[in-house]
Amino acid sequence: MDAFKLLTRSTKLKHAASRADSSPLPSTGKAANPQLFRTADADRLEAAKSGKKRKRNTAAQQDEDEVPELDFFNSNKRPATSVTETAAATEGDAEKASEDVASDDDSMDDVQRRTILNSHKIKVTDLRDLDEIQPQPASTKESKKKKKSKKEEAPALSKKEQKRARRIFPEPLLSFKELRSKYKISSRLAENVADQGFTVPTEVQLGTLPLLLGEASEPDLLIVAPTGSGKTLSFLIPVINKIVRHHHSSPEEHGILSVVVAPTKELASQIVNEGRKLVAGTGVKITLMRKGMRVSDEGNADVLEESDASSGSDEEDADNKPTKDRANIPLTKSDILVTTPLMLVNALSANRTKTMATLPLVRSLVMDEADVLLDPLFREQTLDIWKSCTHPEMRVGLWSATMGSNIEDLTKSTIKERQEDLGLKPSESHALLRLVVGLKDSAIPNIEHKLIYAATEQGKLLGLRQLLRPTAASASDIRLRPPFLIFTQTIPRAIALHSELKYDIPAEAGGSSRIAVLHSDLSDGQRSEIMRDFRKGEIWILVTTDLLARGVDFRGINGVVNYDIPNSAAVYVHRVGRTGRAGREGGIAVTYYTKEDIPYVKSIANIIDVSEKLRGGEGDKSIQKWLLDALPNLSKNSKKDLKKHGVKARQAPRLSDKEKEGGKSARGMRISTKSGFERRMENRKKGAIAASRQRKAAAGDGGNVSDAGSWAGLDD
Repeated sequence: MDAFKLLTRSTKLKHAASRADSSPLPSTGKAANPQLFRTADADRLEAAKSGKKRKRNTAAQQDEDEVPELDFFNSNKRPATSVTETAAATEGDAEKASEDVASDDDSMDDVQRRTILNSHKIKVTDLRDLDEIQPQPASTKESKKKKKSKKEEAPALSKKEQKRARRIFPEPLLSFKELRSKYKISSRLAENVADQGFTVPTEVQLGTLPLLLGEASEPDLLIVAPTGSGKTLSFLIPVINKIVRHHHSSPEEHGILSVVVAPTKELASQIVNEGRKLVAGTGVKITLMRKGMRVSDEGNADVLEESDASSGSDEEDADNKPTKDRANIPLTKSDILVTTPLMLVNALSANRTKTMATLPLVRSLVMDEADVLLDPLFREQTLDIWKSCTHPEMRVGLWSATMGSNIEDLTKSTIKERQEDLGLKPSESHALLRLVVGLKDSAIPNIEHKLIYAATEQGKLLGLRQLLRPTAASASDIRLRPPFLIFTQTIPRAIALHSELKYDIPAEAGGSSRIAVLHSDLSDGQRSEIMRDFRKGEIWILVTTDLLARGVDFRGINGVVNYDIPNSAAVYVHRVGRTGRAGREGGIAVTYYTKEDIPYVKSIANIIDVSEKLRGGEGDKSIQKWLLDALPNLSKNSKKDLKKHGVKARQAPRLSDKEKEGGKSARGMRISTKSGFERRMENRKKGAIAASRQRKAAAGDGGNVSDAGSWAGLDD
C-alpha cells in the first residue's frame, strides 16, 4: 500500500499529480547528468577527443561525425575483462578499444583545455606570489644580469593582468577509465570505483583529480564546489592511491598516513562509509576516530583504547577499563583517520599536557567543510592538528561549498609559518592552487527556491502544515512530498516543532514514528539510529538544527524547509544543498520569514536571485527586483552578530527578559497553536496532580506534611 496515498486520501490532488508526473522528484533517484554546468562546447571537444581514438582503431571506423549518447542507467552491460572495459561499457559501442589503443600523443593542447574548463565553469588559480609563479632562468651570470635589467624596465602589472598570469589550465579528466589508463592508479582501486557505477566525472572531479594524481608535484588545494558535486570522492581517490603507492615503496613503515577532519560526527561517519567501499581489497584501512584511540606514542601513556571502524565492530568504551591497562594499548593500525577536531586534539594532548604530540607520518591532511573548521569555533583546534603534522612532504586540501577570502589568507600564512618551523627553504615550497566550480558561494541551480512571508510564528506553522497536507484549494502552489528536512535555529525550537507536528501524520501511515528530531543534545547512539531510519525511509520528516546543514548526503531528499532563516548566506547555501544532490532535478527549498526576520533576508534573496539566473529558462521568478530594492542592507556588525547568535527574537529567553513586560516577547516566539486558556487548564491539571502526589507522600511519612504541601509543625 502506498503510504503517501494514505496521507492524502481525503484530498483532491489532481493538480498536484499532474505536476508530479511532469517534473521528476529527487527521490526517484534518476539524475539526467551528474555535471551541473555541462555545455555543448564541452560535448563537442570530448567527442572529438574520443573520435581520434576511434579513428586509430580500424574496427570502429564507421562514422566519425556521429557521437553516441551516453546512457547512464543501461542495465544491459556486456561482461568486461578489464577495469577500463567495464567503465567503457556504459558509453556505447563506439568506445570498445582497450587501454593499449590510447596513444602517447593523446594529450590536449592549451586551447582545448581552456575551452573545456571554461565550458564547465572551472577556474584554477595559483595563489602564490607572481615571483614564485614565473619560471626560474638558467643559473648563469648573464641570465642574472638580464633578469635584473628586465625587472627594472618591466612596468607593474594591473590587477587584471595579475589574474591572467595566475590562471592555469590543467588537463581535465573526461572519464573515470582514464584513472587507470592515464594516471596509473591502483588496479583494485579502479575496480572499486567502477563497481560503484561512476563513469562520467562531475565538475569538481574533472578538475581536481588530474591535479592530485598527475606526474607533477602535488599542490596544496583550496576547492570551492557546489553542494552534492562529489567532493568526497575527489579527495578519497588520491589519498587512497597515495597510500597504496607508499605501501609498495615502504612496506616496513606503518602508521597514520592521512587525516581527514570534519566538523560533525555524522559527516565523519559518512566519509568512513564511502571510504570503506573504495579501500576494499587495497590493503588500506580507514578508521573513524573514537574516544580512547591512541594515535601517537609521544607522551600518550594515558590515552585510552583504539577502535578500528573499518572492522565494523563496536568495542567497549575505554573509560570503563582500569588505568593500568590503558598504558599498554597499542597504536592504531589505521592508514586513514577520519575525525572531528576536538577528539583528535584531545588524543594528541592526552587532556593533561600542554605540548601536543606529533603525527610525523601524515602525508595528506584533508579538511572537509574547511570554512567551518577555520571559523573561530574550531580554528584553534584545527590549526593545532595542522601544525602537529610535521612531515615535510605533507599536502593539505581544503574543501567546501563556501569559502571566504579570510580563509585563503589564513591558509597562506599557516603554510608559510609551517615551512619556517620545519626549516624548509622557499625553493622547496610547492604550489598553492584554488579551484572554483561555478560561481563562488552560490547555491546549485537545479533546485527551486521559494521565499515566503508568513508574518508571525503562527503563520509559519500554518504554512508548514499546508506543506504536510496539501489541498487543491490551497493558496500555495508548492507541492513538497516526503522525505524532507526542516531546519530551526535552536535545539529548544526543534524539540517544540517536533512535538507540535508529530501527530499530523495519520496512524494508518505510521503516525508519530514518521517524524523525528535530531540535535546535538542526543546521545551518539540515538543520533545514529535516527540517521539510519531516515536513510532507510522509515522516517519521512526530520526536524533538525544546523547539525545536518553541511556535508551529509541524503540521496532522494525532495526538499528542505527553512522554518527559521539561516544565520548567514553560507549556511543557506549548505542547508538547501541537502536536496538536488548529484545533479538531480526536482528539489525544492522553502524559506519562511516573519516580521522580525525582514532585516536579515536580503543576503538570502540575493543568493536565490543568482541561482535563478543560473538556472535560466522561462517562468516567474520568486525574487522580484522590487523586493531586492525594498529589503534593507545589513551592516557588518549586524552580520557578525547574526552569524554568532542568530535572530535575537528566537534566542533562548533569559530570566531578565522573562520579567520584562511579563515575557510577552518570549510568548510571541513560541512554537504552538494552543490558546492561553488551554495552557492555563493544562497548568492547573499539572498542579492538581503534583498536589495529590504530595498528599500521598505526606500520608506515607506519618503526617509531617499537611495538605497542599504546607508545614505541619515540629514533632515532639
